[in-house]
Amino acid sequence: MRNIFLFSLLCFLLSFANNLVAQENQQTKGYNIEITIDALKDTSLILGHYFNQRMYVDDTTQINDNGRAVFEGEEPLPEGIYVVYLPSKNYFDLLIGDDQQFTVSAETANLVRSMSVQGAEQTKKFNEYQKFIMARQDEAKSLQQKLQEAGPKTSEGKQLQAQLQDINEKVKEKWEQLIGENPETMLAVFLKGIQEVEIPEFEAPESMTNSDSVIRIKKYNYYKNHYFENLDLSDNRFLRTPFFARKLENYFSSVLPQIPDTLLKESIEIIEQSRPDDEMFRFLVSYLFNFANDSQIMGMDRLLVGLAEKYYLSGEADWADEEFLEKLETRVKEIKPTLLGNKAHDLKMQDYKGQFHRLHEIVAPATVLVFWETDCGHCKKAIPKLNDIYHEKLMDKGVEVFAIYTQGNQPEWGKFIEEHELYDFINVWDPYRHTEFREYYDIKSTPMIYVLGEDKKIVGKRIAVEDLPGFIDHYLKSQK
Repeated sequence: MRNIFLFSLLCFLLSFANNLVAQENQQTKGYNIEITIDALKDTSLILGHYFNQRMYVDDTTQINDNGRAVFEGEEPLPEGIYVVYLPSKNYFDLLIGDDQQFTVSAETANLVRSMSVQGAEQTKKFNEYQKFIMARQDEAKSLQQKLQEAGPKTSEGKQLQAQLQDINEKVKEKWEQLIGENPETMLAVFLKGIQEVEIPEFEAPESMTNSDSVIRIKKYNYYKNHYFENLDLSDNRFLRTPFFARKLENYFSSVLPQIPDTLLKESIEIIEQSRPDDEMFRFLVSYLFNFANDSQIMGMDRLLVGLAEKYYLSGEADWADEEFLEKLETRVKEIKPTLLGNKAHDLKMQDYKGQFHRLHEIVAPATVLVFWETDCGHCKKAIPKLNDIYHEKLMDKGVEVFAIYTQGNQPEWGKFIEEHELYDFINVWDPYRHTEFREYYDIKSTPMIYVLGEDKKIVGKRIAVEDLPGFIDHYLKSQK
């Protein structure tokens, strides 16, 4: 009986202890961030986070008479780098990791340097790192001023450069130390992400006449291939940092050549790395789709179509609503026939005398395909200008102009041709639209200009009239 009693008592104590732990966990499940800032009373504070090079508000709170404010919520905040905004439009960064029960005190005169953090070790270490960096920046600024006065080639200047290099090494050592001591934490995520790729020295045989070019290419390839080595693209914590979207933008706008096929291949590789994390996957698909949609570079619609078909129209982008997907599917069908590199759809049309002409039967190193109308204000200026440019700069290169009148008023069309002496164009029309030229060439406005190669593949589109000579010259030279 005594043993049974002791066993029952032990079970009760274990159950009681477990209940206490459960209650404590329930109480600390969300976030509770107490902030005290001197000289601030009876006003508000805003807590926000970084996302896609913008700031988003997460919470607001009031500062009481004692300068104390509390941000609190029942659910934990996603880990990341957050921002506390003051009424004066001043602000400071906070790292919020898995421990979200902590206090911060600071002075308005110097928020970061005066800051004290209690209760969250990662948040505290982040602030200590900020102070460390500020101190190194102060040292570097002083040395750089002295270096500017002394000159880089003097004995003093060389010593100063060595001291600056020593500061850089100290910063790298601090990164390695903190990452090693705090693996898998938000602090490690942040410190890894801010580091740039270190490119090693490369060599090329001295006998090579283009050794400098070879070394530059090797360095570029190394930089490109290792660009994301410090970023785990399946870790959504990177989304809430001030640097992640900038790194993406730099990679796709500056590091990679602006060739649609290359960008599509790289986009898919990046997106596929994010698949283990739904939030990161959604962000990267959306970000790169918008990058393609917003691009002003000719031919980038190939990237748009490729991403749309692989992720949106395949059903993988389950966050997209039905209306958006229907519009996107329609737009992809409109764009697809006009992608650069595609063979232009053949058109058989009559000229104003009734004679038929086929687009694919034109023999020319390049063909300007222009859609226009007589009532279009822009066309009234652009078509005569095209005629002048054609005679001055394109005709002697063997270029032909296949000019399609998009309306049905033959007298007006003929009058415009005669008034502006467009006799060297191949002037055609399709008043009954049997050829469906509007659908095949995505004609939503006029004038619309395409440039076709000798094989009638589309090599340029939506080109301004004044840009045609330079574009065609460049194209013809590339074919030699």
